[in-house]
Amino acid sequence: MQEQPNNPLHGIKLAQMVEELVEHHGWYELGGRVRINAFNTNPSVKSALKFLRRTPWAREKVEQEYLKMIGKE
Repeated sequence: MQEQPNNPLHGIKLAQMVEELVEHHGWYELGGRVRINAFNTNPSVKSALKFLRRTPWAREKVEQEYLKMIGKE
C-alpha cells in the first residue's frame, strides 16, 4: 500500500465514516447536514452505503462532514 501523508481519508473505509458520523451526530442531525434520503427516510448504514457508492457528489459531502468531525478541514 502506498503512503499518502496528505490524504487524511487514506485507509478509512466509507462504512467506518458513516458509522462514526451516525454515532457522533445521529441520523436526524446527519440528515440535516447531508440531505439525502438514505439519511432521512428509514435510515440504515446498508442503504446509505449503497447510495453513496454510486453517487459521487453525495459521497464527497459525507467525506467533507467526516473531515469536519475529526477536525481536519
